[in-house]
Amino acid sequence: MATAKKTLVIVESPSKAKTIGKYLGANYKVIASVGHVRDLPKSKLGIDIENDFEPQYIPIRGKGDIIKELRKEAKKASKVYLATDPDREGEAISWHLANLLGIDLDTPCRIVFNEIIKSSIKDAIKHPRKIDLNLVDAQQARRVLDRLVGYQISPLLWRKVRKGLSAGRVQSAALKIICDREKEIKDFDPKEYWTITAEFKKGKKFSAKLMEYKKKKLVVENKEQNDKILAELNTGSYSVAALNQKERMKKPFAPFTTSSMQQEASTKLNFNTKKTMLIAQQLYEGVEIKGQGTVGLITYLRTDSVRISEEAKAAAADFINEKYGKEYLGKNVYSNKKKDIQDAHEAIRPSNISLEPEAIKDSLSNDQFKLYRLIWCRFMASQMTAAKFDNLQVEIENGDYTFKTTGSKLLFDGYQRVYKSSMDEVKD
Repeated sequence: MATAKKTLVIVESPSKAKTIGKYLGANYKVIASVGHVRDLPKSKLGIDIENDFEPQYIPIRGKGDIIKELRKEAKKASKVYLATDPDREGEAISWHLANLLGIDLDTPCRIVFNEIIKSSIKDAIKHPRKIDLNLVDAQQARRVLDRLVGYQISPLLWRKVRKGLSAGRVQSAALKIICDREKEIKDFDPKEYWTITAEFKKGKKFSAKLMEYKKKKLVVENKEQNDKILAELNTGSYSVAALNQKERMKKPFAPFTTSSMQQEASTKLNFNTKKTMLIAQQLYEGVEIKGQGTVGLITYLRTDSVRISEEAKAAAADFINEKYGKEYLGKNVYSNKKKDIQDAHEAIRPSNISLEPEAIKDSLSNDQFKLYRLIWCRFMASQMTAAKFDNLQVEIENGDYTFKTTGSKLLFDGYQRVYKSSMDEVKD
């Protein structure tokens, strides 16, 4: 009796293949391409400049065995689905795989998912599409630019500056910006200025800064002026001139994009960019959770969108209502200010909100736990109400001089119940 043919699913990484294989079951075989399988040759430019900049791809050295296995499994399979990452790089890898495996580009062979959880994988299998050639072309244009810039400028640097230097599509432009900025800094004519701060005590100590002279902004430009003002202040007396009290609302931050996650992980966790992305990739591809098997903990980590799916909003609302109370449930709407962002993916959020960081801490490495907690808390906070403060501004006068200070008292913690960003420190 002949064995029934399986459906082949090709992903990029072996750990992702392991996670997805468990979700799809015995009728599917999931294998990894381990990243790109074809690229431009290293020994020459590899771009036909005379023929519409046509790239000349070859199999990547060292990938022969993987390509051989992919071809063997594709030949045996009843159907092949290409499930590489849901971005232009992943789309290009799928296109290369289709070319290597002889898959017709007009067939719906491409599946995409934003999170590695069973429901998303199953839904993606039900809705395959054709390979998006616009995304493929975008990646190819980027790759060709990298090669043209690198191959044309790097040899020039070797001859004129130092052997071993490299130039790239991004770093060359960035270097120009840095050089221009450095020139501005060197050309800047520094000006001396002084600040005067007084310390007062009314119950407890607080400080106020000298801001005005005769109700106009005061700039102290030298030591002589500073000493003259101090002498006048020492002969006068201080009195509270005004108290301005008002309620202030502080809204939560949007869920993480790739760049905001990198910034906050750097500030709060002291992670560099490479470390943040490596750990986020692990959380996305799946971690072994006690009693649950391999689970993808976060949505796709490369995104510049703050959009959130309706399902995620509803799940967060239920969780907040149950754990914190309805007074903590916000009605926040987030949108991207820039119109040229790629909105293919959601913001970075936990795949399953009910998996609280503390509950799965024992299954994670210390760094995985820290980053997962940061992502989980940031997302939950984004769905909660604003924090409410009692703001007090005090003006203290001494003759014609006015000192000012402000303080805030927390009235309702709102989103800060679960998350405080690096910009949320409040002086009472």
